[in-house]
Amino acid sequence: MGSYEIRTVGDPVLRTVTDEVTDIDASLVKVTDNMFSSMYDAAGIGLAAPQVGIQKRFFVYDHGEHSGVILNPKIVESDGEWIFEEACLSIPGLSWEIIRPKTIHLVGIDLNGNEVSIEADELEARLFQHEIDHLNGVLLLDLLDDESRRQALSKLRELDLRRTPRLPSDPGELRLP
Repeated sequence: MGSYEIRTVGDPVLRTVTDEVTDIDASLVKVTDNMFSSMYDAAGIGLAAPQVGIQKRFFVYDHGEHSGVILNPKIVESDGEWIFEEACLSIPGLSWEIIRPKTIHLVGIDLNGNEVSIEADELEARLFQHEIDHLNGVLLLDLLDDESRRQALSKLRELDLRRTPRLPSDPGELRLP
């Protein structure tokens, strides 16, 4: 299994709204396998397609109790509020307390083409919301108040994370139908 370089803040691919997945085939399965590998290498619990340069609407996740791939996810209900320290593989080394809904109802499709309906709360709900944000071109920085965002951008300049990573040696390997 291969792995992909995770794109970091400053890469324009992270700011683009993704296209729906229309075909489920062997190449998509291989891409998700490689995404799991990348996610595990980075010690993450979720990874959205744009984070590896793919402009399609799906993500992989594994938070210990559950793992999987969700294609074309949508949150159809949410409730409550939960404050939690949240980090992102595309903004390594930084985290912030973020307020999100405590519970959500997520629908989508799995790799077998079956409809998925998940009632999630706390960490799992936060994970799904975070990955869907990526599919919509939204980063954690966008959820911060003005002062926190200024501090974060200053820290990013200091850490030199606001750069576009090198392209893969074979850009074709990241294309999907």
